Formats: sequence, C-alpha cells, structure tokens
Amino acid sequence: MGLQSCIGGTTLQTLKLASIPTLSSSRLVSRPVQLKALTLDFFLLSRHGRSRRSPFPLLARALSAPAIAFQTETPPEEKGNAVVKPQWKAAIDFKWIRENKEAVAVNIRNRNSNANLEAVIELYDKMSNLQKEVERLRGERNVVANKMKGKLEPSERQRLIEEGKNLKEGLATLEEDLLKLTDELQQEAQGIPNMTHPDVPIGGEDCSVIRKKVGSPPQFGFQIKDHLQLGKELDLFDFDAAAEVSGSKFYYLKNEAVMLEMGLINWTLSEVMKKGFIPLTTPEIVRSSVVEKCGFQPRGANTQVYSIEGSDQCLIGTAEIPVGGIHMDSILAESLLPLKYAAFSHCFRTEAGAAGAATRGLYRVHQFSKVEMFVLCRPEESDLYHEELIKIEEDLFSSLGLHYKTLDMASGDLGAPAYRKFDVEAWMPGLERFGEISSASNCTDYQSRRLGIRYRPSEPSSASPKKGKANLAPPRFVHTLNATACAVPRMIVCLLENYQQEDGSVTIPEPLRPFMGGLEIIAPKSR
Repeated sequence: MGLQSCIGGTTLQTLKLASIPTLSSSRLVSRPVQLKALTLDFFLLSRHGRSRRSPFPLLARALSAPAIAFQTETPPEEKGNAVVKPQWKAAIDFKWIRENKEAVAVNIRNRNSNANLEAVIELYDKMSNLQKEVERLRGERNVVANKMKGKLEPSERQRLIEEGKNLKEGLATLEEDLLKLTDELQQEAQGIPNMTHPDVPIGGEDCSVIRKKVGSPPQFGFQIKDHLQLGKELDLFDFDAAAEVSGSKFYYLKNEAVMLEMGLINWTLSEVMKKGFIPLTTPEIVRSSVVEKCGFQPRGANTQVYSIEGSDQCLIGTAEIPVGGIHMDSILAESLLPLKYAAFSHCFRTEAGAAGAATRGLYRVHQFSKVEMFVLCRPEESDLYHEELIKIEEDLFSSLGLHYKTLDMASGDLGAPAYRKFDVEAWMPGLERFGEISSASNCTDYQSRRLGIRYRPSEPSSASPKKGKANLAPPRFVHTLNATACAVPRMIVCLLENYQQEDGSVTIPEPLRPFMGGLEIIAPKSR
C-alpha cells in the first residue's frame, strides 16, 4: 500500500490547525550515528547474519553511479526584505544520465512519468559550460592576485587592481547564475524516476504478473455479508458519527474492533521482531522536504499528502517517510548494516480521486494504523532483502489463513522511488474481489541519494590516502527497502469477511487470540 508519488499541479491539501511557527530548515551535515541499545524484557531481539551476494546485478544505475560532489543545504540568505529559501540537493549522477540518455528515456516512458529528460540534459550542459567559465575566471583572479604580491610600479598595481575588481564582479554574476541554474537542474532532475529492475513487466497495472497464489476462497453455506454490514450488526464501527465529526472516509472503531486493531499491531510487531527488526514509533508530522526526499510529492492537485497550513510540515502517509529520515545526512559504519526497522504509526492520506463502491467502508480511508518494515542495506544485498520482506508478509498472511496472491507489479504502477515492487492482494468475500493489503518495494539508492544516507565500507581504499587522513574507503549510498507488515483497516476487512459465521458472529484467527485477551469469537450483542 505504497504512497504513490505525484508530480505536477500547485493545489495544496491543507489542514487548518492552530498557528505553528515555521521551523527553519536544518543544515545537512554528515555525522556519525550512535545507536542506543534496545532492552526489551518481553522479547529478545535477534539479528540474522549477513546474506550472501545477490545472484544478479542491480541495474538501477541512473541514480546509483558515483555522483558529482554531494551538495548540502545552506542557511537562508536575506536580500532586502526577501528571504531566499534554501534548496536541498540530491546527489544525482547527471553525467551518467546524459551518457545513458536512451535507456533513461525508455524507462521514463515505461513508467508513464512526466519527467522532462531533454530539459535535464540541456540544463546540465549549460551548468557544465558555466562551471568551466567560473573556474576559468577564478584562475585568472588567482593569477592577478599572485602578480600583486611582487614589487610593482604604481601604474601597474593600479591596472591589476582594476583587472581584479572586474574579474571579481564578473565572477560574482556568473556564480549567482550558476547557483540558479543548479537549482533549476535539481528541480527538473528530481522528477526522473528510479531505473527499473529488468524482470519487471512493462505496461500498466493489468500487465502485472502473479508470482504466487496461496489458498482458495472460503466456501459459505449461507448468504455472506460485507464488512460494513457485519460491523454494523456487531457494533464494531461508526462511520456516520465520524462523518459528522471529521468528514467522509473517517470512522470510529468500537468494542471488539478496537481489541482487534491492538491485537493485529502487537502480533505483527512480535512476529517481525523475531526476524531482527527494531520496533519504532515515529513522528507523524514531518518537514515537507523529507517527504520530497523520500520521493513523494506533497503538493499538487492529486497529492495524497496533507500539508499543514502555515508551516513547512506535512502529515505522514506512511511510516516509510519518518523512518527514512532517521539516519538522514549520516555516514553509517558498514558493521551496522543491515538496519531493519518495524515502525508503528498512524497514516494520513487525502485519497484524492478515490470514489466508488470498491473503496467504501474501511477499504480506503483518510486515517489508519499501520506497521511498516524498513531496511537499509549494502547495494549488493537489496534484492535479497526484497525477497525476505515479501516472504515475511506472505508468512504473516498465511498464518492468518488468508487466500491471497503476490504480484510483480508492472512498470506503469511503480512509484518514482521503486526499482521493483511486489503487491499482496487478499480475497475479500464481501467485496467479491481481491484487494491490496500490502506491498514491498526495493528503492535502491533513489531515496538515500536525496536523504544523504551513506555507509563507510570496512575495507580500506586502495588509493593513496590524502595527507593527514586515514586510508578510508569512500562512503557509498545505502539501499532502502520498505514493506507493509500490517495495514489495520484492510486486515479488519479481510478477517471480518473471511471468518464470518452463519449466526452473524466472526471467529478470531488463532494466532491473534493471545493478543486479544484470549477472545475467540466476536458475537452479536444481546439486546
């Protein structure tokens, strides 16, 4: 259930909240990361050993080759009464994009992206030429400065002073033009999607390929009900009151539904912690720049992101965003990798354009609880961890007895950050169709280049060390992956509809019972 990227438009989805002072953008600096040990009395965190190398090479090269110098944010500069907002820089390899123009163009087309590759290449060429001119003038300025160190005739010194002054003024103008051009190039290039795994099917969502199918639809000897009817008769949720209080697509959970939500969350966390995942709860308000760095668009007519009016902050649509930012602008020790997190959060989505019977009830809502898995790893291991993530999801859904299928999603359905994405769709009897309940994406280094997350290989560099520095290997960008372990509302839809009984009750799957106080069945309330 990945939050899709959306480019274009200027309409803002805003929340009118109490006035919140705009926080200045934090400076981006490389810093060592110290992880505090987690002590859990009730669970023992275990970590798997390092996986073997991927059997096939990653081809996500457009945004993963060694990049030009990583650029960082600068503090705002005041010009008169106007404040120039700093622009964050992604470490995009423009040279690689230019040299592989045809492959990048095909990838943009296959993913139905509106990225303007021609504009990126044109701006990059202009920037390169302007950079050369700036360097030439800097060289001339240095020559003039060196000449003035010697003994000179007054007339010659005055001539050099004038020449130096002219060079300084010309250089200042060109440097300002270069800064504007660099920002313009960044804006255009950030719209280019990640490259795509060679095995991803090309086309729209209908071209997605089934990887696995598990179980079969449950057979009922009675007239089945959908989750809305079951929820109403069992007094589990209230959409009408929530519509009055908050608007459409909001809901109250009641009675056993509350226990079911808590049970699903705690059961999911307990299961993924056994796989070495570190549990987290996250901030649910983040800076809009972090949303952008993770590859999502907080602005636009069809944005899924709620922006907070009067601030530079947004409500998160997935815990992937704050977890992605936890190691922002850091160089990690290789020994820390892989870092595996399981984050619980509430998620908020505008669901712009979503309507119809297929999206009613709990299936598509504005606010919901979710447990999200997130992995940071070495580049050569991300394919293996992608397979690990989808297996964890499949094991969770199998243990609940769900009938589901796993899909290798087609290129046209991939969000901008995803190199490859697997979706899990479960059978929902009341809806009489499969519905998406989870996804797992390998984003390679698309996000880490924007977030500035690198690691230092433990092997020393073979190149000669610089004076005064240890023989350290150059840092590399990590790969990031994300996967939904449990999206609560859709799991509730699945469980209510698949485990309904003829007498109107709903059986609780056995794995969840210890997390729900031993409750085995949700029975109709006595009047």
